[in-house]
Amino acid sequence: MFMQRSSAVTSRRTFSTKVYRNYINGQWVESQSTQRFDVKSPLTREVIAQTPLSTEAEFNEAVANAKDTFKTWQHTPISQRVRYMLKYQALLKENQDEIAAMITKEHGKSLVDSAGDVFRGYEVVEHACSFGSLAMGESTQGVATGVDIYSYRVPLGVCAGIAPFNFPAMIPLWMFPLSITLGNTYVLKPSEKVAGTTEILIDLLKESGVPDGVVNVVQGGADTVTQICTHKDIRAVSFVGGNTAGEYIYRTAS
Repeated sequence: MFMQRSSAVTSRRTFSTKVYRNYINGQWVESQSTQRFDVKSPLTREVIAQTPLSTEAEFNEAVANAKDTFKTWQHTPISQRVRYMLKYQALLKENQDEIAAMITKEHGKSLVDSAGDVFRGYEVVEHACSFGSLAMGESTQGVATGVDIYSYRVPLGVCAGIAPFNFPAMIPLWMFPLSITLGNTYVLKPSEKVAGTTEILIDLLKESGVPDGVVNVVQGGADTVTQICTHKDIRAVSFVGGNTAGEYIYRTAS
């Protein structure tokens, strides 16, 4: 699946086929990788786009940017982070038809199912808007003589998500909105089969006002998964998918 195709085939397709890009520091950046995954129409089996299998250097650049952005983002008041999510969930609702159409184009599920995919996703973003209270810590006075206990929730740092193909909007929206609202920065690897949906989600996130570098996107396949699991600066990994991949990610990331 991830084998490099001949340069002749690749060059012919680049004139008519969309090639997805990485998203680093608020900009869509063309990958320098020579390896690409063909995104095929579920209806016709024609190649409708290509997803690059990003280089390790590109992945490291995304993580470094997220780490640098965390220095300031972690100090953004949670009330401001919640306001970004209030704007984001409104944008998702306004553009739900466009997102659903892209899901149907790439994945093949019906428009009704695609609409449900989007709906379940922005429900989670709505939930993130409650974090002004849900992120509160706790305190207990007098647990012993002269002893009080205080607990606080603090962000971890750079987190990452590995998303599957079957719910192109819902599952990424389970991941990065919750994480960034709690003060983390994020590196997302969408499924190489449905990168177009993520592109829309990220464009709307930028429109919501979330600062550049808070969420970065790296396109890729199995190698990118391993890089997520082994990078020393990634503090937590979210994954939804099959058992074999899940067990590998759990072992490697742990």
